[in-house]
Amino acid sequence: MKIETLAIHAGNESDKSTGAVVQPITLSTTFLRGPQGDYPGGYMYSRAENPNRQALESVLTKLENGVDACAFASGNAAGMSVFQALEPGSHIICPDDMYHGLRNQLKLMFKGILTFDFIDFTDVELIFNTIKRETKLIWAETPSNPLMKLCDIGAIAHIAKEHQITFVIDNTFASPICQKPLDLGADMVMHSTTKFLNGHSDVSGGALITKEDTDLWKKIRIVQSYGGAIPSPFDCYLVTRGIKTLPYRMRGHVENATMLANYLENHPAVEAVFYPGLKSHPQHELAQKQMLSFGGMLSFLLKDGEEKAHSVVNSLKIFTQATSLGGVESLIEHRYSVEGPDTKTPKNLLRVSVGLEHIDDLIADLDAVL
Repeated sequence: MKIETLAIHAGNESDKSTGAVVQPITLSTTFLRGPQGDYPGGYMYSRAENPNRQALESVLTKLENGVDACAFASGNAAGMSVFQALEPGSHIICPDDMYHGLRNQLKLMFKGILTFDFIDFTDVELIFNTIKRETKLIWAETPSNPLMKLCDIGAIAHIAKEHQITFVIDNTFASPICQKPLDLGADMVMHSTTKFLNGHSDVSGGALITKEDTDLWKKIRIVQSYGGAIPSPFDCYLVTRGIKTLPYRMRGHVENATMLANYLENHPAVEAVFYPGLKSHPQHELAQKQMLSFGGMLSFLLKDGEEKAHSVVNSLKIFTQATSLGGVESLIEHRYSVEGPDTKTPKNLLRVSVGLEHIDDLIADLDAVL
């Protein structure tokens, strides 16, 4: 089936007892045992599994062309489950502009347990030269948050396979509509389902999708079940419902982001625009090679510095100044003030999650304050 059809049907199972077309929300925390102590309904306890979580994991698996998926209560919980599943002493290679939430996890929570190097992922040779005997994981993020840097998924996948290293891609910014990392050689994909997958800024969640049922994946399943950082049935229902419109929403996000990026690139107050769909992006050719479309996220630098950046976000009427991304509403944020002094993000950078409002209104809003 095509992806529009999968998004609608792969996460839905009609209720046979009532005939309900939309799968109901199963709130029960526990399930009936049979005469022999078995579980004839297929479910035992909601921390281990739940019909709504199973439906969400099913559609995520199919959207990313994987074999299995694990849903979590947040993107951070999904990422952390990978780190928790590694053996102590394992070494991880990470991008130098890694999402600050996961970067801080490693630096604050896994210090002394795991080792890690933060390097420039646009340099494939540097990734190769950073590999150690104890390297067990390469963690990539493409496009990156918020600098929109790309890494060559196919080239890194080749290196990882040669050295028997697990290669994971944070695909949150692209979504499975704009990029298919497993098809390009990655072993695993991570999403903050809070973002484009849900699409309505009203639920937190995360997920991992794997290409193969490896020993590491089995450990991640254990972390999900016994660690208990699972999404509620209602959260799973909301994300599954959001996914039904994902292919069509992403078309609108990409179209608006492309037009907004072109407008900003030609504005005299703007120093630079970071969007993979622009020919001026240093990795535009790579984006054309490995992305199906260029996504709904962009960042830009203002010529007049940090003070002007704060003035802009405080003066806009339609863009909402808020953290997060991927909702139907356009969000804008001064990222440096969120990420802290050790960030690679410039002080004059604004990150934009381009929503589904009319593009003329979005441009008029920015034009009035720039």
